Amino acid sequence: MQNHLLQILALFAMETPVSLDAEDIRNEKVKVLRSMRPLQLDDVIVGQYKSHTKGGVNYPGYTDDKTVPKDSLTPTFAAAALFIDNARWDGVPFLMKAGKALHTRSAEIRVQFRHVPGNLYNKNFGSDLDQATNELVIRVQPDEAIYLKINNKVPGLGMRLDRSNLNLLYSARYSKEIPDAYERLLLDAIEGERRLFIRSDELDAAWSLFTPVLKDLEHKKIVPESYPYGSRGPIGAHYLAARYKVRWGDLA
Repeated sequence: MQNHLLQILALFAMETPVSLDAEDIRNEKVKVLRSMRPLQLDDVIVGQYKSHTKGGVNYPGYTDDKTVPKDSLTPTFAAAALFIDNARWDGVPFLMKAGKALHTRSAEIRVQFRHVPGNLYNKNFGSDLDQATNELVIRVQPDEAIYLKINNKVPGLGMRLDRSNLNLLYSARYSKEIPDAYERLLLDAIEGERRLFIRSDELDAAWSLFTPVLKDLEHKKIVPESYPYGSRGPIGAHYLAARYKVRWGDLA
């Protein structure tokens, strides 16, 4: 979270740089990180996967590994709510989660748009307010794509709404092979291109967000919430999302 996901968040939330020069882009990323509130323990959920049997196959838990102490409190999952205190993002929660032994492996950004005040179609949606939210999804991996989830009218004489995707799937649109992430980084390193690499002040700003909560977790000996191997993570992560009236994308 402190490294890869925070970099994605900074790239997404930064203001338009003066140019595409590496230093101009990194300046804007640092501004985002310095505008963020330090993480609070109340806004963090940690978990640890336990053994689970599915389809006759037994999947071991984290502490079942012979090299791991049985009383280990090491998290294998974390979810957090972060906030950027600037004019553009004031009051907007950024929810982030990462973990091992989850039901799927993916990295994506999801922008959930707010509900329209006085929505004329509320009676058509009933109580399913989650479905009534349009959503922009930028999928980093696997199967790189950008798609917009919208609510549309079902053809016919009645008034019934449905949810559809306006989808740009890169592998379907372009026949070119998409380079692996590390292929791109290695090429950038050879060519001296620094846009995707972290600057020292950016690293300091990132650790200043996470260090206080990491110390709290260690000193207070917070016990990670258990979740089954191959699940969507601990239940507490869903309560965290509900507190800020958002929904994890893997439930969509």
